[in-house]
Amino acid sequence: MPGFVHAGQVAQAASPDGRIVVQLELDGEGRLAYRVLRDGKPVVGDSRLGFIFRNGRQLLRGLQLENQATRRADETWEQPWGERRFVRDHHNELRASFVEKDHDRRRFDMVFRVFDDGVGFRYDVPAQPKLAEAQIVQELTEFAIARPATAWWIPAFEWNREEYLYHRTPLAEIGVAQTPITLRTDDGLHVSIHEAALVDYAGMNLMRGDSGALRAILTPGSGVAPVVRKTPFATPWRTIAISDRAGGLVESNLILNLNEPNKLGDVSWFKPHKYVGVWWSLHLGKQSWATGPTHGATTANTRRYIDFAAANGFRGVLVEGWNVGWDGDWFANGWDFDFRRPTADYDLQGLAKYAASKGVHLIGHHETGCAASHYERQMDAAFAQFRTLAIDAVKTGYVCDAGQVERQDEPGEAVLREWHEGQWMSNHHLRVVQAAARRQVAINAHEPIKDTGLRRTYPNWISREGARGQEFNAWGDPPNPPEHEVTLVYTRMLAGPMDYTPGVLSLAGKNGQEIQSTLARQLALYVALYSPIQMAADLPEHYEARPEAFRFIKDVAVDWDESRMLAGEVGEFVAIARKQRGGEAWFIGAINDRNPRALSLLLDFLEPGTRYRAELYRDGEGAGWKGDARFRFVRETRAVARGDALRLWLAGGGGAAVRLVPIGR
Repeated sequence: MPGFVHAGQVAQAASPDGRIVVQLELDGEGRLAYRVLRDGKPVVGDSRLGFIFRNGRQLLRGLQLENQATRRADETWEQPWGERRFVRDHHNELRASFVEKDHDRRRFDMVFRVFDDGVGFRYDVPAQPKLAEAQIVQELTEFAIARPATAWWIPAFEWNREEYLYHRTPLAEIGVAQTPITLRTDDGLHVSIHEAALVDYAGMNLMRGDSGALRAILTPGSGVAPVVRKTPFATPWRTIAISDRAGGLVESNLILNLNEPNKLGDVSWFKPHKYVGVWWSLHLGKQSWATGPTHGATTANTRRYIDFAAANGFRGVLVEGWNVGWDGDWFANGWDFDFRRPTADYDLQGLAKYAASKGVHLIGHHETGCAASHYERQMDAAFAQFRTLAIDAVKTGYVCDAGQVERQDEPGEAVLREWHEGQWMSNHHLRVVQAAARRQVAINAHEPIKDTGLRRTYPNWISREGARGQEFNAWGDPPNPPEHEVTLVYTRMLAGPMDYTPGVLSLAGKNGQEIQSTLARQLALYVALYSPIQMAADLPEHYEARPEAFRFIKDVAVDWDESRMLAGEVGEFVAIARKQRGGEAWFIGAINDRNPRALSLLLDFLEPGTRYRAELYRDGEGAGWKGDARFRFVRETRAVARGDALRLWLAGGGGAAVRLVPIGR
C-alpha cells in the first residue's frame, strides 16, 4: 500500500485507487493525529484531533486505540435534480475507536471515508456515563497543509456574513477564514477544505495556529458553548478534496456523498426552472419594498411580469415586498413582518389565479429581518397558504449584521442573538426546510447558513445565496470585479448551488454604475454558476432591447444529466460543459478574468457520429469589461462534431455561451 509507516501509527486506510492514504498516529502522550498522503507524498501533515469541553476536561491526550474496522462501499445513486443525474459513491471507510487510558475512560470513534478525490472524517461520540452532554468550546481539529500553497478565502466573523470578495494570499497569510477554502500548492496540487452534513452543530471556520496548521474554530452561539449536544452524536464531516486539476475540485461529488440519502421521498413536485420578478428594480432604486408611490409589489406590476414570463417561457415570478412589514426600519428588525398577509395593493389570491391561467407560478418571498423565532411561529401557516396557491418555491432572507439573528424561545422571553452559522441557526434552517417539505414547498435561502450538501437529504433545499451576488453590481463599492465569478466556481460553488441572479443585459447598476462584464459573459453565467433555479434578473424592457442575447437565456437549461470541466484555473478562467437533463443538447459556459485569452476546447463529450449546430454567443472584436466595449457581441452558428476543437476568444471580463443541438448524422 502506498505511504510510509510512522513509529506511532495505529491505523491506516487508502482510497479505492490506492493513491490517497490516511494514517492515524498516537504519540507518547497519547495524543491523536492524522495525516493524508497522495502518491506517497504528504498533503496534510500530522494534524491533531480532540475536543475542549466547558463541562469537563479536554479530550485530547492519554488515548489508546481500542479497536478498528474497515468497510468498502461502491454504489451509484440518482439525484432528483443536480449538476449530474447519477452519482457514484466509491470509498473505503475506517472506523477507529479510542478510549482514555485512565480518568473517566471517555471514548469516541474517528470515522474516515477515503475517496479517489479526497477524504471525509468525523467524530462519532457514543452515549456514556461520564459524557452524557458535551459542551464543546472548541473542536481541536487541524489541517496541517504539508506544502507551500496559494489560498483563496473570505474572512469569518465579519459583519457582512459571506458577502466578501475573495482574498488571494500565500497560505501563511490566511487570517480567520470561512469554508470552503481553496488551495493550490506550489507543485500544482489543488485542495479544498470544507464540511459536509452540518446538522445540529456550529459551522466550522479555519484560523492559522502557531505551528502554521489551519485549526477549526466553531461559530459562537448564545449559549454556554458553541455546540451543546447530548450523547450519542456525530459531528459534521470535515472534508479535504484533492485534485491535480482545478476542474477536478468542481467535478467532485465528495460533499454530496457524505450526506445521508433523500429523506423526503418523491420530490417530483419541484421543477427546476428559470424565473423573473420584482427584484432588480428595487436594487436600482427605481421601485421600493415599502408601500407608497414607488411600491414594486403591486397587482398591476406583478401582472406585467407574469405576462412577460408567460410570453418568454419562464415558469416563475418572484415578488419581493408583497407582504405586510416592509414599511419603516425593517433591517435587522423583522418583528412586524406578517408572512400570511399581503399589502393592500397586492392581490395575492387573484395574482396566483392569473399566473396559473398563464402557466406561471408565483415564487414566494419571506424576508425575516433576522427575527427568526417570529418567522418560525408563522411559517407553517404561510407554507400552507402558499400550497393552496400553487406557490411551490420560496426565497427566504436573513438580512442583519452577522451575530445579530434574533432568537426568542418563548413569546415574552428575552431576545438572544445568534450568528448566521451557529448551532441554533443550523437547526432553524432545517426546521424551515422540513416545514416547507410537508407542504411541498422548495426553499432558496439568502443570507443563509453555508451549504454542506444537505440538498441530498432534503432535496427541497434547492439553492441559496451565501456569497457576494449580483446585487453588488447595482450598488456595491466596488462592484464585483471580473475575477469574482471566476473565483466563485472554485470556492463557494464547491459547496453547492448558488442563486447568483445572472443575466443583467443592461450592464448597468444604480445611477448607471458599470457592471464589469461583457454581454456574452452574462449569458455564460447561466452555465458556469450552477443552480436548479436561475433568474433572468434584468428588467423586461432591457431584454426586449437585446433580443439576440436574450434568446440564449430563454433556451438555456437549468437541470443537467452531466457536467464536465473543460478547462480553467482558479480565479483566472472557467470553461464548463453541461448536458441538458432528459435532452440531447449540450451547453458550454466560459468566463474570464480581466486578461484576454484564447481557448481551444475539445468537444470529445459529444455523441459519436452525430453532427451538432453550435450556437455561439461570444465577445465581439474589441470587447472588454469597461465602457461601451462591454456590449460588443456576436451571435453565430457553425457545424461541429465529436473530436472537433471549438476555438473561443474571451475578452477581459468576458465570456462565451454555446448551445450545441444535434442536427443529424
